Amino acid sequence: MAELPSNVHLTSHPIRLMIRGPSVYEDEKKRTWLHLIMETGGVLQVRLRQEDIPSGHITLTTSPLTSRTMPFIWTLSPGDQYLDFMCRLWRIVHHIKEDGVEEMILEQIDNS
Repeated sequence: MAELPSNVHLTSHPIRLMIRGPSVYEDEKKRTWLHLIMETGGVLQVRLRQEDIPSGHITLTTSPLTSRTMPFIWTLSPGDQYLDFMCRLWRIVHHIKEDGVEEMILEQIDNS
């Protein structure tokens, strides 16, 4: 009989995510997260997947293009939300650990 994948919902989130490369963020524990931008029904979402990437394989970037498309830094705020450097709020849609791999989806909150 095949084993079912283990899927655990996490309530402990990274305190800070700082951009380290074109598709890579790093948290305060030096863990790397790959991101994928998604737009669903006009709502901007970002899927973050924690994957260990050796630091020598990350190209550091602070290019204007990256800064315009993705926040330079996210900081955890009360209420399962992140605040980016432009004061935009992002709610945590889900944060799970499946088969040992963490995944988090953030959704930009419309501040208008």
